[in-house]
Amino acid sequence: MVQYGIDRIEEYRGLLSEGRVALVTSVTGRSSGNVSTIDLLNGACKLTALLGPEHGVRGDQAAGALTEDYTDPATGLPVFSLYSDAGKRLRPEMLDAFDTLVYDIQDVGLRFYTFLSTLCYMVEDCAAADKRLIVLDRPDPLGGAVVEGGVLQMEYSSFVGCRPVPARYGLTAGEFARMVNEKEQLHCDLHVVPCGGWRGEPFPAWGQIWQMPSLGLPTFEGAALYAGTCIFEGTAMSEGRGTAAPFRIIGAPGVDSERMVRAFTALKLPGVAATPVYFVPTASKHQGENCGGLMLHVTDFSALRPVALGVELLALFQKLYPEQSAFLPAVKEGGRPFVSLLTGCGDFVPGWDKDAILARWQAESAAFAREKAAYHLYERTV
Repeated sequence: MVQYGIDRIEEYRGLLSEGRVALVTSVTGRSSGNVSTIDLLNGACKLTALLGPEHGVRGDQAAGALTEDYTDPATGLPVFSLYSDAGKRLRPEMLDAFDTLVYDIQDVGLRFYTFLSTLCYMVEDCAAADKRLIVLDRPDPLGGAVVEGGVLQMEYSSFVGCRPVPARYGLTAGEFARMVNEKEQLHCDLHVVPCGGWRGEPFPAWGQIWQMPSLGLPTFEGAALYAGTCIFEGTAMSEGRGTAAPFRIIGAPGVDSERMVRAFTALKLPGVAATPVYFVPTASKHQGENCGGLMLHVTDFSALRPVALGVELLALFQKLYPEQSAFLPAVKEGGRPFVSLLTGCGDFVPGWDKDAILARWQAESAAFAREKAAYHLYERTV
């Protein structure tokens, strides 16, 4: 069984023995024994504050919902929001509450998942304030070997893409923090409590239960496909929010499910199958409307290339149902369309070239795969 960093905290207790400690965590901050990291640290050190990313420290906040500071009813500790009207950085009142900051969140190994931006901000802000940062590491659920997607172009940087890395980058949180700290010479007093027994395996080989990193990713299968189907958040189509299978169900009103599945099956993409589905989202896009589409099923995760799958599926929808799958405009006047922020490039415009994009992305991800090896903390045998 793979161990998480929190499982090994006794070996690194000296890092927590002096001064006040604050914890950045979410609902996934739990040990292999299914005990909350909040409770474990509250008994092991002088825990003085909790910091909540998107979705909150208890996972009770909706995607994109801004949260104000409050008091945690279970512990009585102050909870500072890192996803509020006041911003997403460490504010002075937060910095005044601790000497050491601990980060323990299960990420999903994808650039556009906002926990990654929160981690990068913590490295930057702790470096600037001369605070110690400890990352309780957790493996990458998608595995540590495969890299997919294009490297983000910094003119498209945002909270869903804050560093020039591919969408699927193949690093743990600790490795990513190390890369940012060393590559950018931030000089953060960074310490990583490593995982135990991880050799690059994806989640099914860990021997652990799946802790939902957010309500939109209730299963590992959904998280695996989210690597590609997240692109539909930048279109008028439903990406399955408000259904039992977000990011596995893709569709819109007026889509013929049988026709769509026949066309998708003809692509013969590796590691995935599709079945027809009709659905009525209870939330988000097309709420309360009858939609048609397809439901994706992972048949072979080792063969699956979800980022390429997302691009291929989008191209197919725009060929067969261009009106339903149109790109959404920028939320703010003069801003970038959301699809550009998610993909980290400006290529997804009317008339976009699927083959040219995928060819460029393959070259960029291969180059990053070589670069990231310098920051590995674990040998990859898978």
